[in-house]
Amino acid sequence: MRKRPGEVRDAIVEVLRLCPHGATVSEITGQVNALIGPVPASSVRSYLRLNTPALFARMDRAQYALNGFSCQTKKEDARPARSFSYGKAKLIHQDCLTWMDGQEPNSIHAVLTDPPYGLVEYSEEEQAKLRAGRGGVWRIPPSFDGAKRSPLPRFTVLKRNDLDALEEFFAAWAMRVLRVLVPGANVIVASNPLLSYLVSNALTRAGLERRGEIVRLVMTMRGGDRPKHAHIEFSDVSVMPRSMWEPWLVFRKPLDGRVQDNLRKWGTGGFRRISADRPFGDVIESAPTRAAERKLAPHPSLKPQAFLRQLVRAILPLGKGVVLDPFAGSGSTLAACEAVGYESIGIEKDKAYFEMAVNAIPKLAQAATNHAR
Repeated sequence: MRKRPGEVRDAIVEVLRLCPHGATVSEITGQVNALIGPVPASSVRSYLRLNTPALFARMDRAQYALNGFSCQTKKEDARPARSFSYGKAKLIHQDCLTWMDGQEPNSIHAVLTDPPYGLVEYSEEEQAKLRAGRGGVWRIPPSFDGAKRSPLPRFTVLKRNDLDALEEFFAAWAMRVLRVLVPGANVIVASNPLLSYLVSNALTRAGLERRGEIVRLVMTMRGGDRPKHAHIEFSDVSVMPRSMWEPWLVFRKPLDGRVQDNLRKWGTGGFRRISADRPFGDVIESAPTRAAERKLAPHPSLKPQAFLRQLVRAILPLGKGVVLDPFAGSGSTLAACEAVGYESIGIEKDKAYFEMAVNAIPKLAQAATNHAR
């Protein structure tokens, strides 16, 4: 189908707007195809050349950026990042976008992460409120039967501009993920029913293939509440359904040939079976994170090892490769990888969570669960 005048150019601008450090012609072509359909690489290259330097700038390493942006890493980003290693796990204190910009293409075999669902709740201001135990986007549920409940982010308070920023962030994030992944690599992203559509749209725009969802069956504290300040008057009404599941989005980098070709060349392209007669399924029963694990890693979004180890084991179809968690938090994904025996890399930019993960990873990796590998 013929493109309207300027459609390819506008798509290239959109792609490079989300990649301020630049992208190669091949990367730009892939993102343009995801946005507007098939466009030959030769056409993309022609548009880039015709509009350089008026609109685009040709950088080093055959990369292009929007004119006015720099492909070079900022000086403050060039400083060596702190890192911590334990077994096959490596944790790095750095912003994940900056880290991925510096990695070689086709160097990561899977991504498993529980990101900040909305950028607001992990801003410095909201984290300060959380750590002080008061106010902001974080809801501090009351204690129940002597048990102190973990804080939960209130995604219903996010404004339209917050939601737009969320989608744009994940589009830029996914473009970087796409570059560092090998073909056929799985990407599993934790989400929630209110915002999963935005994250899914962003990842699809970037060129990742949607492969479904994994349902974590778990009773959460979200939903089911009566109208605020009118709970007696409307005692038989819930504002929204009580959430009893958690969506984990499943994506894949496009294959290099057929699945069997991709498995032979890259070791990726599917999920590891539980056994010869039992495939990995998309519904996993899961209890809330145990108090013993929360004591080891008091992160507000900590997921249980029993659940994470099932995802980790399945994400590498041949049981080998490098698993990346770009939002490492307390290091629970790295701990699960270590327990299963996989090599892993985690990136965490928050200093407090980085320090928490340094202490938590060895302990969580050794924690016993009631689920067999």
